[in-house]
Amino acid sequence: MLTAGAANVVVAILKLVAGLLAGSSAMLAESAHSIADTLNQGLLLASLRLGERPGDREHPFGYGQDRYFWSLLSAFGIFIAGAGFSVFEGILTLRRPAGEGSPLLAYIVLAVSFAAEGTSFFRAYGQTRDQARGHRMGVLQHVRESPDTTVKTTLFEDSAAMVGLLLAFGGLILRQVTGSGVWDGAASIAIGGLLVLVAVRLARDSRDLLIGRAASDEQLRTIRAEIEGTPGVDGLVELLTMHLGPDRLIVGARVDLSDDISADQAEQIADRIDTQLAAKLPVMPHVFVDPTSRSGSTFTPGDGGT
Repeated sequence: MLTAGAANVVVAILKLVAGLLAGSSAMLAESAHSIADTLNQGLLLASLRLGERPGDREHPFGYGQDRYFWSLLSAFGIFIAGAGFSVFEGILTLRRPAGEGSPLLAYIVLAVSFAAEGTSFFRAYGQTRDQARGHRMGVLQHVRESPDTTVKTTLFEDSAAMVGLLLAFGGLILRQVTGSGVWDGAASIAIGGLLVLVAVRLARDSRDLLIGRAASDEQLRTIRAEIEGTPGVDGLVELLTMHLGPDRLIVGARVDLSDDISADQAEQIADRIDTQLAAKLPVMPHVFVDPTSRSGSTFTPGDGGT
């Protein structure tokens, strides 16, 4: 993340200077894009530090969900600071004559920016790939299902940055060839549209996790298999899960126990389930087991809950 933030600061300044000298709205849009990404990296860094605070009396499960709140704020930041300016600048360009200025500096800045953004992108991709391997899944599946919005946000931003540079390059080339500023303005608007797509996707993911998204289908299958395979458990009556952060998950299970299971045995079964899930899941589970008997009666609170 620090690598991405440093790259964004450098390329934002370069793009701004090149955009002003070349009279290119696409380059100015890319400058706004980089500035938005820089601010976003600051928000994500703050979310990491806040989310790592240990649990306390008011927040017994920790502050992991703070990451989702700050990720949601960063998505709005991308939308307002980046997409809004890019679309507005593009519309202005469509209504005025083509800017005058040498595009040579802009091409040089685009090349330097592409190298810087490419470095950041491959670093973010490498982190995402390593996480995916650790969870035994493909990169795309991991991006869709991972509750860790930090690395995901950086990957989306860097991917959008690479595409945005290509759009700016295309707009400059077509403006130079045709002499029409329409292409430059269209490229600026396209960059704004790209940022809107990224912002909406990040906002949707953060919103779902903030309001309590359940575990992934694969994790649910693992949880169900471990509980139903535990000796003494005749069936799983109800299973509820909710993410509390990138590395924490609440698991609430109502299990069916046979009538000959005592309260002490029920507690041992609950402890065994807790241990098994902690070993199998890629996140830290907080397991709460509600044992019932075939007759429908339940054990008193504390008998088997964990």
